[in-house]
Amino acid sequence: MLSPQPHIHETAQVGKSTVGGWTSIGARSRINESSFGDYSYCVDEVVINYAEIGKFCSIASHVCINPVNHPMWRVTQHHMTYRRAAYGFKDSDDEEFFDWRRSNRVEIGHDVWIGHGAFVMSGVKVGTGAVIGSGAIVTKDVEPYTIVVGVPARPIRERFPRDIAAKLLDIAWWDWTREELEKRFDDFNDLAEFLRKFSK
Repeated sequence: MLSPQPHIHETAQVGKSTVGGWTSIGARSRINESSFGDYSYCVDEVVINYAEIGKFCSIASHVCINPVNHPMWRVTQHHMTYRRAAYGFKDSDDEEFFDWRRSNRVEIGHDVWIGHGAFVMSGVKVGTGAVIGSGAIVTKDVEPYTIVVGVPARPIRERFPRDIAAKLLDIAWWDWTREELEKRFDDFNDLAEFLRKFSK
């Protein structure tokens, strides 16, 4: 049973991150310097670096969000040049390089479904309501309510016609309070009725 207190599996690692309520972090998952929105969950062995994950996101196992980059412009891309203290080359690590990694954050909107084994590369923005197919490698921004698949990922269709997607974005149900969600819960299964009741 989930609760306002995040459920983080005992084998998961969460560092320098914020995790919202009604969330679940699966076994052997790692979240680093990220935010993880209310009601979102990730299954087993998910890696999230330097990212903002919206509310109500569904992240399947073995997904990697913002896999860290190596310095390909240097003579060697090996991490001895930035994790240099561990190798005894310097007394401290190359913080400028880590700041560069941090500056290329990933932004995932609300109600996004990311399929098994997908990768979302650094700097990418995924719009609210989007779907990322299993095994996809996302190298470019994804528009709201768009389904992308493949390597590299490409759009195959929209979840809803654009006018309906616009109405859902305007309703912004993901920002409703818990009380509002409970009161309106049964409406989530009927799109037409939902739009009739809540769109302007």
